[in-house]
Amino acid sequence: MQTTICQNDGTRWDEFVSAHPGGTFFHQWKWREIIATVFGYEPYYLLAEERGDIQGVLPLFLVRSLLFGRSLMAMPWAVYGGAVTNTKDAETLLIQKAMTIATKHHAKYLELRGNPYLHQEPVTATGNSRVAVKQKDLYVTFMCEIDPNDEVNLNRIPRKQRRMVRQGEKHGLKAVINNRRLHEFYEVYAESVRNLGTPVFGFSYFQRLVESFGDACKVFLVEYGDKVVAAVMVFFYKDQVMPYYGGALKEHLNLAPNDFMYWEVLRYGAAHGYKIFDFGRSKEGTGAYNFKRHWGFEPRPLPYLYYPIKSRQIPDTSAFNPKLQWAIRIWRSLPLKLTMALGPRIVRHVP
Repeated sequence: MQTTICQNDGTRWDEFVSAHPGGTFFHQWKWREIIATVFGYEPYYLLAEERGDIQGVLPLFLVRSLLFGRSLMAMPWAVYGGAVTNTKDAETLLIQKAMTIATKHHAKYLELRGNPYLHQEPVTATGNSRVAVKQKDLYVTFMCEIDPNDEVNLNRIPRKQRRMVRQGEKHGLKAVINNRRLHEFYEVYAESVRNLGTPVFGFSYFQRLVESFGDACKVFLVEYGDKVVAAVMVFFYKDQVMPYYGGALKEHLNLAPNDFMYWEVLRYGAAHGYKIFDFGRSKEGTGAYNFKRHWGFEPRPLPYLYYPIKSRQIPDTSAFNPKLQWAIRIWRSLPLKLTMALGPRIVRHVP
């Protein structure tokens, strides 16, 4: 078996990822160009082959951050990542190759994000030595099965949250799907992210997602009268529905637009034959975590693995880091237009 850096074999790559039960939306080849172009990260898409047959893939990016230094990561800006392989040998070889690349570029660590569609055990063998793999358990993910029947899906939601879904209907909220209204989505999302104290991506990033993924990426808007009060970008892959980038206007939260919006996404998934509602990653103890729990979703561990090279410390890039609290407080108080202008310049340094 041999490992190589794959440069232009996206069709075979995607065929392998699509056929493998552990292949996720974020393992697709299209992310290679999107992330490299928008954020300037250097891609290293590793392929393990045996007699011409793909045995595993590992999409990686070399991240150069002014705040946290260099790292090799699978995958930045994705909730899931890591290697997808047919055998443990293929996984070991891919991680060995990744460690070699990380060492060559003086990265502090190799980071492999979790994958709930795989049963993962840390690979520690690297050549003739063994590396003490560090694990960060900050994140969990939430999933549930989608039934074709709306009543079945609604009854699975706890009573209090069902009431919130119906509140949106009573207030006359309306769900619209329209990728041509990307600017309206972006304005709502940018404001929501600012209120969390987080730098927002540039509009061009979302443009690239819609253009690249086509029907596998849809913009859901929630209207109250003639105003958009909530919005979410939803990814579709295999039998999975994944609401990913979303937000709602703070002054309209009394209308329960988030509950209405995610219920409409779930209904859309049921009507179009999807089987899994993937609510995505959250940090324990956050509002997003509690919101998903209230929907009756049980958290699943989503460990991130770190292979230290130059640094023995697990990086803390989360909002829980005390060193970042002052920046978060300042960011929340800035005018929205200013954060929309500054955000894209900052965000590439906090993947």
